[in-house]
Amino acid sequence: MADSLVIVESPAKAKTIGKYLGSKFIVKASMGHIRDLPKSQIGVEVENDFNPKYITIRGKGSVLKELKDASKKVKKVYLAADPDREGEAIAWHLAHYLEIDESDSCRVVFNEITKQAVKDAFKSPRPINMDLVNAQQARRILDRLVGYKISPLLWKKVKKGLSAGRVQSVAVKLIIDRENEIDAFVPEEYWSITAQLKQGSTTFEAKYHSLNGGKRELGNEADVQEVLQAMGSSAFTVSEVKEKERQRNPAAPFITSSLQQEAARKLGFRASKTMSVAQQLYEGVDLGKEGTVGLITYMRTDSTRISTIAQEEAKAYIEEKYGPAFAPEQPRVYVKKNSNAQDAHEAIRPTSVLRDPDTMKEYLSRDQFRLYKLVWERFVASQMASAVLDTMTVDFNVGNGAVFRAVGSKVKFHGFMKIYVEGNDDGTTDEEKFLPPLSTGNVVGTESVEQKQHFTQPPPRYSEARLVRMMEEVGIGRPSTYAPTLETIQKRGYVAIEEKKFIPTELGELVIQMMEEFFPEILDAEFTAHMEDDLDHVEDGKEDWVKVLANFYSSFEKRLEVAEDEMKEVELQDEISDELCEKCGRHLVYKMGRFGKFLACSGFPDCRNTKPIVKDIGVPCPKCAEGKIIERRSKKGRFFYGCDQYPGCDYVSWDKPTTKPCPQCNSLMVEKRNRSGAKLACTQCEYNEEVPEEQEPAEG
Repeated sequence: MADSLVIVESPAKAKTIGKYLGSKFIVKASMGHIRDLPKSQIGVEVENDFNPKYITIRGKGSVLKELKDASKKVKKVYLAADPDREGEAIAWHLAHYLEIDESDSCRVVFNEITKQAVKDAFKSPRPINMDLVNAQQARRILDRLVGYKISPLLWKKVKKGLSAGRVQSVAVKLIIDRENEIDAFVPEEYWSITAQLKQGSTTFEAKYHSLNGGKRELGNEADVQEVLQAMGSSAFTVSEVKEKERQRNPAAPFITSSLQQEAARKLGFRASKTMSVAQQLYEGVDLGKEGTVGLITYMRTDSTRISTIAQEEAKAYIEEKYGPAFAPEQPRVYVKKNSNAQDAHEAIRPTSVLRDPDTMKEYLSRDQFRLYKLVWERFVASQMASAVLDTMTVDFNVGNGAVFRAVGSKVKFHGFMKIYVEGNDDGTTDEEKFLPPLSTGNVVGTESVEQKQHFTQPPPRYSEARLVRMMEEVGIGRPSTYAPTLETIQKRGYVAIEEKKFIPTELGELVIQMMEEFFPEILDAEFTAHMEDDLDHVEDGKEDWVKVLANFYSSFEKRLEVAEDEMKEVELQDEISDELCEKCGRHLVYKMGRFGKFLACSGFPDCRNTKPIVKDIGVPCPKCAEGKIIERRSKKGRFFYGCDQYPGCDYVSWDKPTTKPCPQCNSLMVEKRNRSGAKLACTQCEYNEEVPEEQEPAEG
């Protein structure tokens, strides 16, 4: 008969841990939080030191009864929720409900769900850490005060259903500020001159660099003509060759934010999907004879620290798999990315480097495999030797004072690049650019000289990856809040996503404008970052959580009083379309949803008819020849293409059809896109061709 009860959050985690602990332990799941602040009221006694009034979450009655009954049949109850503030709070609420003394050694934490880690954790249970609990309580109460005090104002002054939040408001403001930058951007003209040169059988390119010893920018066509005139018909003569060796170091192992960014770049995952799949890998996967094992360490972390055991295992694996030269002499230690990092956990890494992705593939779903492979490769690369590159810079004198420059590089020693190279936000990849052997005085052949006009581009809109990076840089939010924040601002209708980029809605701009006028500190990234620091200090036991709340509320309360008196009522006017509702005959109006604009009946709520906005792409239907291909959006926000005669014609395609016929068989060509670019591909034969894309400007 079991003599101990272990409570975790999820059934998957319970299943994994139960197999490790054996018959003396019963392992059950609380299904997340069991208590929270009530939804129907603020639930915080501000005048009584911000005392929270917790209630049992609706629907948890049967789970709690099961846990209560099980706790009466055992000698000891262990609370093994996740090793962070949220997990500590869940454990505290469970202790309160099950009448367990919080100073009793009832709390068990582990950073990875492996047999050894779990068994070691149960050898040293500890009391509940009230500093962690209070940090979580303070955050929850702060967000409740902001949300439940400002939201009724917005309901009254703008429209019902709106809400305001501490971190979400700053995130929306970042998106709006970027949109304003784009609107205010004035393109500037500039030109380039590129020469295609040839030495022996090798063709390479050189770009205009300077004129008459000075860096002369090419701002217009007259500047280009001046350079071309100086060049005349002269040959390209090598004037200087510089060769040097440089090292490139691997990226640090993943933390939450960098995992979300890289999964977006390389796998196309939304932040919420990344965290969901990572949770599955953390909680455990059935590996057949080996049983259920957690494949990665805890995925909500801002620490790049790696345990000595993991480093030693990685070093042994690297030396055996790739050779001693691929392992650095000393284990790599990565400095914390920012001063706010808590360093409470390790970085995200595989629980054993010996479980390589190829070995694990048969046990994983496609998404699990792709994310596990990313984590595994990033970690192993982080423990490998630096790559060594030979670089070569060659200057050419051309005519009367014009200088062109060619830059080449080749990998001399791959090091960590043997298995992994970090992605870029613009989707480009690092490529070797070989130059032929060249010496001063060499004259090379000229294939062509091309002049090209360009215009500077505005800063790009935020993708999820970019926004997470910006939130991390300015210090708002923490590892557990990035994904929920991005989800919330879309659900509220404050932002929409178009082509995987955030754009603010009219509603979002209006709410932020009103917040900026009456609650500027809520929208101040520096203020929000300072609040995050205060919460961290509560967690460290350096600050009293009630004092932190009191300091915030003293000025916030005054702002509320002013806003109540002075905030003006605003009515949002819907943009009316020319289309009529086929159900009731009233005009349809444009609405903004989480995936962009759609049409809805102006008679809402009497008539709830909605329809997507379709876009004619100018291609006749290849199936029925009578209809036209239109661009539509699926329920999950993904674009697809179909015939406008549906359901009479059922032609549909995820790839965008084009008007260009296949030059080989005259069949339909479609545009296929991935992270490395776009290409046109025939739907009937093997023919395909590249589509040149303008490179997205790097974010400054």
